[in-house]
Amino acid sequence: MSLLTPDPTGDLAWQAAWKSPIFRRKFIIGMIGIIALLSTFSYFFRTIEQHTGPVLNDWLIAQIPPYDVSLIIFGVIWAAGLLILIRARRSPAVFMMFIYSYIIITLTRMISINLVPLNPPVGLIPMIDPITNAFYGKVYITKDLFYSGHTSTIFLIFLCLRGWWDRLLILIGSLLVGILLLVQHVHYTVDVLGAFVFTYPLYRLGKWLALSGWNELKL
Repeated sequence: MSLLTPDPTGDLAWQAAWKSPIFRRKFIIGMIGIIALLSTFSYFFRTIEQHTGPVLNDWLIAQIPPYDVSLIIFGVIWAAGLLILIRARRSPAVFMMFIYSYIIITLTRMISINLVPLNPPVGLIPMIDPITNAFYGKVYITKDLFYSGHTSTIFLIFLCLRGWWDRLLILIGSLLVGILLLVQHVHYTVDVLGAFVFTYPLYRLGKWLALSGWNELKL
């Protein structure tokens, strides 16, 4: 079913969820949280570009010649984003899990980036994406390092999806994005590994906040 085609099953699912006062309240809180978060991005990323820190001695990065693979990275991420958007049309639980978990993960990344300021890896090639760069204030961000937002976002999509094939494809996409970020020297190895380590428990917290009181989805 296409993204623009009405989905009667999904409509019924959202109508049933909307009858719950707890769902309505959590939905509104989630939307306010996302809007507030996005509105801070431009200032936040401009600020962290003024920070300075060490350049890590990353053995793995040193073995990989840098290549510009921005197109592949963003192609995979935006394809995953489109997939979860399609699935969320049929499942308010998937939508809510992603929204709440994304807010928590982004806030923890903001804290960790400030607490662990790093200079970018040697040989970094800035990534170019017209959509995300608009939120960043139309500048290239090079110190958005520990931990990787690109890896954590697509891995979160994998965790929120329900279908077996959906999850397999996006898990492969998550691993691919993590590898390609190293190929482009955008992140250190610890940034990518840290994204996998931190995202899962934060997703569990976000799932609990999003679903408790109106949905008892078993994961």
